[in-house]
Formats: sequence, structure tokens, C-alpha cells
Amino acid sequence: MAKSLVLTHPSKTIKGTVQLTGSKSESNRALIISALSKGAVQVENLSEAADTVTLAAALQQAASPTEGYTTIDIGPAGTAMRFLASYLNLQKGNFILTGTERMQQRPIGILVDALKDLGADIHYEKKSGFPPLQIEGGMIQGKDRIAIQGNVSSQYISSLLLIAANLKKGLHIDIVGELTSRPYVTMTLAMLQDCGISYEFTENSIHIAKQPYKETTIYVEPDWSAASYWYAMVALAEAGELVLPGLKQHSLQGDMAIVEIMTHFGVESSFEADGLHLRKTGNQSSKTVFDFKECPDLAQTVVVVAAALQRDVSFTGLETLKIKETDRILALQTEIAKFGAELIADGETYHLKTANVQDPGDLTIATYEDHRMAMAFAPLALVFKQVTIEEPMVVEKSYPMFYEHLENHGFEQAN
Repeated sequence: MAKSLVLTHPSKTIKGTVQLTGSKSESNRALIISALSKGAVQVENLSEAADTVTLAAALQQAASPTEGYTTIDIGPAGTAMRFLASYLNLQKGNFILTGTERMQQRPIGILVDALKDLGADIHYEKKSGFPPLQIEGGMIQGKDRIAIQGNVSSQYISSLLLIAANLKKGLHIDIVGELTSRPYVTMTLAMLQDCGISYEFTENSIHIAKQPYKETTIYVEPDWSAASYWYAMVALAEAGELVLPGLKQHSLQGDMAIVEIMTHFGVESSFEADGLHLRKTGNQSSKTVFDFKECPDLAQTVVVVAAALQRDVSFTGLETLKIKETDRILALQTEIAKFGAELIADGETYHLKTANVQDPGDLTIATYEDHRMAMAFAPLALVFKQVTIEEPMVVEKSYPMFYEHLENHGFEQAN
């Protein structure tokens, strides 16, 4: 595909069925669980996302280490970096765990400190607190109780929980302060429980004893994060009705919060036998503050929708966005300004101002090596004359079929 992609949507209406790939979050956890279970746990409906493909390949590589150090390069896959940082300590062999230049700027010190407390032999290859990591496998456990901050990245906690049942002394984790992105930790625990691993979660402490996995199969649910972009399209279309098969009313995925959030932007949801039905009602609420503490990956989608619908609302819970694929707050501020919207920081609250929003004719969006920037802004082709997405193939990280699915639902590419 070209360096940029020009999208239009002549009919401005959305109708049909979209079969979404498996959840990246569930898939990546399932792959680690399956590897640690030594084959007792099988996985079906894995995500086609590049991150999941990368993690699967890395696990295969780790299973057959070379003499000396085996270099495992996970590219831009953040979840893979965090999960493997724990997993590789339990494997035979010595590893260099590295990634892209941006990945080497994303902090991992809190997780590494916790692993060192447990007895891991890890060193930084370059800058202290950041990848690449040098890991000596075959960890001999020291402590069985660690404290970790709850407000930085829930993936650090999930990474530790995933290896806990394989540790000789098990693991107690004391979460310090407020736990952000709690649904992702809940997802990890629920998936472990489905595979026979029991746990105790009382107040801010989680305990998992050493225990075996049961033979089972994990069936990965379709991806709610991917579903969120279709909610955005229904919200921004002149008329919209969609069916998304396979999504569950009682999901482990925190991004299911999009169901409730989008009721405030005129989209109604119903769970039917053939899947989740979305319908544009246009009945927007008067809600003025939206909190993304438990679902930060939805923030870009909702900010863009609110800006396009000219809703002057405020957002909280965006703290973790600065350490994602890019500084997502700065990226959002820069790109929505191109059609007249402003996102103004007020401490940890961000206020959206839309009085100057207008159709720029040709809106060109930079993606900052961030898949969610491309997918959050593409639906604007339903509102504006045309939208140009730069470096469009960043979507392969989580949703490789994104543009094909757009084309099936009235979007046209005008390169």
C-alpha cells in the first residue's frame, strides 16, 4: 500500500456485517498461558494482529534457544515486550529482548525491578529502565511477595500474574495506589482461572500459589477494541446499522465499555443471536465528562467522535496515553487541530473545544507509528470530504483487515 491512503465515503451511510478478528489482548495472554502449560492449554480463534503473530514467533524462538544469547526482536509490540520480559526468565537459555527505536523509549523499569526482587537475572543493554533487556533464563526464585505501582501500566501486573503459577513459591503482588486499566488485570485472572489456576484478590493484594494447569481450550472472543472503530462510524454516519458477530454481552475485555460510552453519542446496541447489533439513533446525551482510566485504548476513538460531532466535553483517566506507541495526547491535540478542534490540558483533565470545527476539504492525518491513530481518524471520511491517512499500514499491528473491511462498507480509496 502507498505511503498515504485517501479515503472518501460517498453515501455517508453504514450498513452490513463485520467479522472481527480475535481479541489481541486475549490472544496474547492465551499464547503465554499455553506456552507455560506445556501443551495442556490449546488456543482457538487467535488474533491476526501483527502483535500476536510476533509474540507467537517469539515464543517459538524462545523454545529453541541458540548457544550464547538468543536475540528476540518484537518490533513495536508493547504487550509482547512486557509479557516476554517475565516469561523468558523461566526458560532455559540466555536472551536479548529488544524492539523498535520507539520501543526502546518505552519504560519498563518498574517490571524489571519487580522481577529482580523475585530473583531474575536481568540487565539493561543500553539505557537504564528501558529495553533492550539481557535476560539469563532459569530463574531461581528469591522473594515471593512484591509491591508494584498500580497506576503506570496494568501490563506489568498481568505479566507477573501470567508466570505466578509456575514459580516455586507462587506469588503475592501488593498493588500500590490506584489500579488503572483494572479490566485488563481482571481479564488475565479470569483466563488463568479458566485454565485451572486459582487466585485470591483481596483489596489491593493478589495471591497465586504454585499449581498445575488443567487441559482445556481457550476460545478467543472477537476484539472489542476493533469494534470501537465501527461504533465511531455508526455515530458519524448520516444513517448506520451494523452487525458484529461473536461479541459477548459478558466480556472479559475492558474495551466493551464502548457500548455504554457510545449511548451518549447516539449509538444503540443490542445483543442478538447472530451477534451485536449497532444502530444510529442520533439521541445524544448531555454528559460532559468521560473517564478512560479503565479503557485508555478507547480514548482516541471517542475524542475524535466528540470533536467531529462538536461536543464540548471533558476527559479524565488519560495518564497512561503518554507512554503508548506514541504520546497519544500530543498526537490527538496535533491532529484534531487540523479541523479546528482543541484538546486543552487542565491538570489531569482535558477539555475539548469544538466551536471552530469545520470541514478542511482534504484532511491529512499523521499516524505516529500508532495503529490507533489511523483507525480513530479514518471514520472522519463519513463527515468530511476526504481524509488522507499517512503511513496507513500501521493498522497491521492490531487489525490487518481494517481497510478491506472499510471498502466493503462504502469507503472508497482515491489514490
